[in-house]
Amino acid sequence: MSDSRKRHEALLYHAKPKPGKIEVVPTKKYATQHDLALAYSPGVAEPCLEIAKDKNNAYKYTAKGNLVAVISNGTAVLGLGDIGPEASKPVMEGKGLLFKIFADIDVFDIEVDATDVELFIQTVKAIAPTFGGINLEDIKAPEAFEIERRLKEELDIPVMHDDQHGTAIISAAALKNAIDITNKDISKVKIVVNGAGAAAISCTRLYLKLGAKRENVVMCDSKGVIRSDRDDLTSQKAEFATDRDLHTLDEAMHDADVFIGLSKGNVVSPQMLLTMAKDPIVFAMANPVAEIDYDLAVATRKDIIMATGRSDHPNQVNNVLGFPFIFRGALDVRATKINEEMKMAAVHALADLAKKSVPEQVNIVYDEVSLAYGREYIIPKPFDPRLIYEIPPAIAKAAMDSGVALEPIEDWDKYREELMERSGSGNKEIRLLHNRAKSNRKRIVFAEADHIDVLKAAQRVHDEKIGDPILLGRKEVILALKAEIGFTEIVPIIDPKTDEETERRERFGKIYWQNRRRKGRTLSEATKLMRERNYFAAMMVNEEEADALITGYSRPYPTVLKPILELIEKDKGVTKIAATNLMLTKQGPLFLADTTININPTAKELVKISQMTGNFVKMFGMKPNMAMVSFSNFGSSNSETSKKISEAVSYLHRHFPDTVIDGELQADFALNPEMLAKEFPFSKLNGKKVNVLIFPNLESANITYKLMKQLNHAESIGPIILGLSKPVHILQLGSSVDEMVNMAALAAVDAQEKEKRTKINNNLV
Repeated sequence: MSDSRKRHEALLYHAKPKPGKIEVVPTKKYATQHDLALAYSPGVAEPCLEIAKDKNNAYKYTAKGNLVAVISNGTAVLGLGDIGPEASKPVMEGKGLLFKIFADIDVFDIEVDATDVELFIQTVKAIAPTFGGINLEDIKAPEAFEIERRLKEELDIPVMHDDQHGTAIISAAALKNAIDITNKDISKVKIVVNGAGAAAISCTRLYLKLGAKRENVVMCDSKGVIRSDRDDLTSQKAEFATDRDLHTLDEAMHDADVFIGLSKGNVVSPQMLLTMAKDPIVFAMANPVAEIDYDLAVATRKDIIMATGRSDHPNQVNNVLGFPFIFRGALDVRATKINEEMKMAAVHALADLAKKSVPEQVNIVYDEVSLAYGREYIIPKPFDPRLIYEIPPAIAKAAMDSGVALEPIEDWDKYREELMERSGSGNKEIRLLHNRAKSNRKRIVFAEADHIDVLKAAQRVHDEKIGDPILLGRKEVILALKAEIGFTEIVPIIDPKTDEETERRERFGKIYWQNRRRKGRTLSEATKLMRERNYFAAMMVNEEEADALITGYSRPYPTVLKPILELIEKDKGVTKIAATNLMLTKQGPLFLADTTININPTAKELVKISQMTGNFVKMFGMKPNMAMVSFSNFGSSNSETSKKISEAVSYLHRHFPDTVIDGELQADFALNPEMLAKEFPFSKLNGKKVNVLIFPNLESANITYKLMKQLNHAESIGPIILGLSKPVHILQLGSSVDEMVNMAALAAVDAQEKEKRTKINNNLV
């Protein structure tokens, strides 16, 4: 993607459909006059009076207990420097977004026009009663040290400058494990820290608490080694000055065990790596350009343990592993501060989590056979779902043990369950889907690429490395639209009707005819049909000239489905295909089937639809808990619909007892575990969270998913075709760009899975 287009897309992202990245959403009813009388005057006076009696009641009656301020004066924003408070706001909103999606913490971003330390401190103190915690961000050193110190001393809520402590905590956890893997002694390892800003100082201090020795640390800044005979040192730099006869980074690297890079890119050469001790530990955390390129480093030293700040290499040191979960634990026990004990608890919890067996869901997301503790896995992955229920309890316990928790947790099992519920975010599922698609890019045919929205989706798929698009349609139109939207990268463009595709049309037509000649097709008709883009695209997938197909944007679903059914074979054992929609709800992902194919399936067909949907859910590393829904519960109606569901469930219980499915059930009982347990304690779904709904007919399924999408703003991926041997997926007419991108990611993952299954079957043969 060109720099100008990146700039344009970033600006458009922040500006549309409305400016900014976060908003305030009401949490109480407000539809009636009665509701408003409680929300505001006169009802609001009652909690006001209770808080006036005891200000701690603010945690009981207001959002204070789950509200963090992300505060900056814009003096050290990313790598942009001192750009001012207004210019820092997009970053602070972004931080708020991360707090919400990873730990369900609400955020107000506060940009303060105050470079004077005292004025900044007094401003933050004045607004502190609003918040349960304060995250300081992008404040330049050395002022950041004094601001954080004073606020921690003078406020009774948790305060943390994430630029300092976030990187320190994550890198310390990684360092602990790297030292363990190399069988070194932390009290003896020689450490070189390149960089002397807030993050570098905080990292080094935490390494000392981890057991490193002050005399074994050499710190460098832009002028070279920080020596005690320099007269330009701040008090923080002086803390790590050395008397050793070292002057340059090159000299400092000789025989060093550990290199910590918190500076700028390309300052470490292969020659410098070669002078380091055996089994060197190198954390090149400058971003986006590391101090030394990952591939170059691992090629230079086969015995290296390498970490970076980037997501496209192993061992990513990412602050998002820390701050959301640290504040989550602190808020949940009403900690008065984030102290050293809590930070060290985070270090040990993260390090320990990396040593535990990795859930299959994480392996699937990162397209790994089996992630395991070792040189390329010393720190958990950011998408690890265990972070939310492993790290906050460690923080909360450390706060309690160190005496700063005002509301100690008594039931830890219940607390972990509450944390798991907080992680039910649909957007997280999209991130996981995209990340997995990127891990093994597939060639995706966009059969209607001469429509601007389809082309925009293909552009996103290309730019975000979700897949490699192949564009079908009128070439001159596609080229004109590409120019219009700034899609300058070269990707394949194919117009099936042109003379240059004659050979391929004839070849595809002959193959198609050989399969359909006893079903009324002539060779001439078959070849002519190859001028139609959906026939042509489907043959590309059949003949492995593409890996997946996305179509349906501009044509009615039945029209698009016809050529797919003619050309693409069904999976082994499948007689009728089906479709499911993945709905991304606030309670987590929910699969609905059959939403577009089978109008009134029989009991036997419901069995197969359930099995196909369940297998698809497993593809995401999830265990399917399926409810067959109806208007009745367990035989309360004698209707044909109820009877066919009961028959299907009975068959599955008898022949597939390990399948978690039950019904018929009304939807509220299926989705409300308390109601289900109370009224139907015998159900196989008791104690389980239902994530699949199987509907008795197309009418109910299609209406439900479209109502959810429109009324609840639930994001939908689908309809996803089940039962085809090739990854072909049909869009809803007029799908949005986002929906097409998500479907492309899903098609890529589907292609990955089918490829794996083919390899397994070939090996068995």
